[in-house]
Amino acid sequence: MKIEFRKVPSNPKDFKVKFNSVEIEGIFCKMSSTLVKIDASLSGITQINCDRCGKEEDVPVNEKLDFLLSDGVYTKETDELVIEIEDSFIDFDEIIQSELSSIQSDYHICDECEQNNKTIEQEF
Repeated sequence: MKIEFRKVPSNPKDFKVKFNSVEIEGIFCKMSSTLVKIDASLSGITQINCDRCGKEEDVPVNEKLDFLLSDGVYTKETDELVIEIEDSFIDFDEIIQSELSSIQSDYHICDECEQNNKTIEQEF
């Protein structure tokens, strides 16, 4: 789902977008002419490769998302996460893909490797 930045309402609006087996659900609203607030949760199941054996495993996703979207470069200091948008369109599918990429890039060991405590051969 895409929405043009200038068409985002000032009052909080509910949204729900599904991408493959993961969905994002929450609210969004315009904070100023160049900022949109997203408060949502990401849930579902994604596949992650074990960093030890390479086996693909289904892992549940349950993440809280709370960030700002900026229409263009954001120069002010803030404690909140700010994502800059270049083309004035908010693409929720792209947000889901980005969050899944972050989750998949984390270190993950499958249950089988977790139970197998053998020392791993290392080359230096």
